[in-house]
Amino acid sequence: MNRFKSLWTILPILLLLTVLLEMLYLKNPVLLQNINNTLMDAAFLYRGPTPVDSRIVIVDVDERSLKALGQWPWSRNKIAQVLQNLTDAGAAMIGLDMVFAEKDNSSPVNIARELNVTAGTLPDYDRILAQTLSRTPTIAGFTFDFDKVIPNQPPQNSAIFIQRGKSGPEALPVAQGVVTNIPLLQKESYSSGSFNTVPDSDGIVRYVPLLISYDAGIYPALSFEIVRTLLGTRKVDILYDENGVSQINMGQIQIPTNAQGKLFINYHGGAKTYPYLSAVDIYANRFDRSQIEGKIILLGTSAAGLLDLRATPFENVYPGVEVHANAIDNIINNDMIAASSSINSLVTMGAIFLSVLVSALIVNLASPLMSFGLILGYLMTGATFYYRMLFEEHLLLNFAYPLLSTMLAVFVFTFVKIYTENRQKEIISEKFAKKVSPQVAAQLLKNPKNIFTASEEEITIFFSDIRNFTTISESFENPKILIDYLNTYMSPMSEIIISHEGTIDKYIGDAIMAYWNAPIRVKNHADKAVGAAIKQIEALQTLNRDLIQKGLPPVDIGIGIHTGLAIVGEMGSEGRSDYTVIGDAINLGSRIEGLCKTYGAKILITADTKEKLQHPYRLREVDIVQVKGKNRAVTIYEILGFGRFSEEEAKIDKLYRHARRLYKAARFEEAYILFQKAYALEEHTLFALYMERCVAYKKQEIKEFDGIHRFTTK
Repeated sequence: MNRFKSLWTILPILLLLTVLLEMLYLKNPVLLQNINNTLMDAAFLYRGPTPVDSRIVIVDVDERSLKALGQWPWSRNKIAQVLQNLTDAGAAMIGLDMVFAEKDNSSPVNIARELNVTAGTLPDYDRILAQTLSRTPTIAGFTFDFDKVIPNQPPQNSAIFIQRGKSGPEALPVAQGVVTNIPLLQKESYSSGSFNTVPDSDGIVRYVPLLISYDAGIYPALSFEIVRTLLGTRKVDILYDENGVSQINMGQIQIPTNAQGKLFINYHGGAKTYPYLSAVDIYANRFDRSQIEGKIILLGTSAAGLLDLRATPFENVYPGVEVHANAIDNIINNDMIAASSSINSLVTMGAIFLSVLVSALIVNLASPLMSFGLILGYLMTGATFYYRMLFEEHLLLNFAYPLLSTMLAVFVFTFVKIYTENRQKEIISEKFAKKVSPQVAAQLLKNPKNIFTASEEEITIFFSDIRNFTTISESFENPKILIDYLNTYMSPMSEIIISHEGTIDKYIGDAIMAYWNAPIRVKNHADKAVGAAIKQIEALQTLNRDLIQKGLPPVDIGIGIHTGLAIVGEMGSEGRSDYTVIGDAINLGSRIEGLCKTYGAKILITADTKEKLQHPYRLREVDIVQVKGKNRAVTIYEILGFGRFSEEEAKIDKLYRHARRLYKAARFEEAYILFQKAYALEEHTLFALYMERCVAYKKQEIKEFDGIHRFTTK
C-alpha cells in the first residue's frame, strides 16, 4: 500500500519529465537524430543482406576498366560504344550516374580547332555520343548544387508535377545551382535525372531526394526518372500534409517519403550486392547477352580515385551508383520504408509517455534486481517492436526518444527513490565521511561489521614526491600562491589515481601516498597502479606547459611502487582514527620512491610488482638494491611507458642489458664500454651512474661481487 501511495508523490515528477521530453522531441536536436540514425543502422546490420532484384545491373567503371581504357574521363566515343553495346544487347533502360558538363577536349575535331587545322572529316566524339543517346534508352545524369549559385538551365522534363495540399514554404530540397550536360548531349538524351545523394549530418546516406526544387521548377532524381520512364507515366502527384510532403504518386506506384520528399532507402546489403559488370567488358563485347537483355542498367563507378563513394548503414565505402540501384529496387518492388512525419510524431510522443510511466512503475514497485530485468525486458520488447515495424510493416519510427525516456526516467526515479527511502543512511554516511574516507564510509554502510577490522592484505603501495620542492617553495613569497600551485598539481594527480581505482591514503606535504586492493578488491591492482603512474607522468607534460605560460616553475616528480603484504584497517585513537595501511611493504615503497632521483627515473617498481603485471610495459631492470634498514635485497625496474620498445629503444635496451650482465659478472671494463655506448645513444642518468660505478669498482679491484648496491642513507 505504501508503494502505491508513493506513486502519487512522484506524479508531478512523472508529468514534468514527460512534458520536458515531449518538448525535446519537438525540437529534435541533431545529436538525438544521429543517435536514432545509428540505432536504425544497427537494425540494418542485424537484419543483414536481403535478395535484390536481378533486373537491376550495374555497369562499373572499375579499376580494371580504367587500366584497360585509360584514365577518367574517357573520350566520349568510348562511352557511346558502351551505350550502343548495351542497347544492342536489349537493355530496357540505361541510367548514367555521371555528367558531361564540358566538351570532350580529346575529340579530334576539337584538337584540330585548337591547332587551327581544318577539321575535315575528323570525328567529333561529342556528336558521336549525342547520336548514340538519340537512339538508345538512356536517362542522362546531372547534379544540383545546394550551396553555390551555378546559373545553368536545367534539362527539360516531360513529366507534369502536380502539388496537392501544399501550403507554406517549399518543402522539397531547394538547389542553388545545377551542373548539366553540354547542350548537344542534353538535347539528344531520352530524359534526365539528378544523381544527388545528400548524406545526413553524420555523413551517412540514408535518403535519396526524389524531387528537387530549382528556379521555380521541380526536377526528378535519376532513380525516380528511370522508373517513371519505364512506366510511361507523365503525371506525378506530390501530396502534402501539415508537416510537408507525405507521398509521391506515380501512376499506380505510391511512394511514401519524409517531409522533404526524400525516400528512406531500404538497403539490401553492402557494396556489390547487385550484379556488377565491368565497363571494359561491355566496351569489348565480352559479356553474355542474357546479363543485359530486359535489364535496368546503371552506368557508374566504384573506382576509389573517381570519388563516387558514399557511406551507408552497411559500409563506409559504398559506390554511389548502388545507392540509386537500391532506390529503384525499392520503388519497383514496393519495398519502400515510410518515413511519415505525422505517424512518427504520434507514435513517438505516445511512446515517450508510456516509457516514463512504465519506468516509474517498475522502479517504485519492484526490487532493484527485478527492476533491472523488467526494464531490460521492456527495452528488448520495444526494440523488437520497432525492428518489426521497420522491416515487416515498412514504417520508420523513432526509437531514440523512447530509449532516452526510459533511461532518463529510470535514473530520475531511482534517484528520487534513493533520496526518499535512504535519507537516514545518507546522514550516517556524512557523519562517517568526516572520520574516514568516503570510500570506507560507503563500505561501512554495506558491511559495517568487517570493514574496520584490521587484516593482512596484499596491496600495491604508491608514493610520489615533487623534486626540489623546498627550493620551489622558497621561490614563492606568498603562501597562498604556493598552496594554489600545489593544488594545481595535486588535483589532476589525485583524479588519475581515483580513476584507476586507487585509494588516496594521505597527502604528506608535496607527497602523495596511495594504495590499491583495499578497502575493496581491485583486479590487476599492480597494473592499475603502474597505469596511474604512467598517466601522471603524461599529464605533467600538459600541466607544465600551463605552469610555464603562467611564469610558474614546472613540476618534476618521482614515483615508487611496491606490491606486498600490509595491515589494513582503522587505526588511531578513540577520538580520531582513519582507515590506513601499515607494514614493511609501506616503508619499502617509500624508499623505492626516494631512489628515483639517484637513478634518474620517473617511475621505479620492485620485482614483486613486476611479477603481478598482466599487461606489456616498456621497462628495464635498474639495479639490485638493499635500502637502509632492510636486510632483503630487491630488484627494481624503471617503467618507461605502455606497450613495447620502439626499434631505437630496443637497440638501447639490448645494449644496456648486455652491459648489466657484464657488470654483474664484475667485468667492469667491458661493461663500461657498453654503458658508454648506451649513454651516447641516450643521455640517461642510469647509464652515467653505471659508468661511474665501473670506474670505481675497477680501481677497488673487487674480487667477490654480488651485484647488490647497498644504500647507507634513506
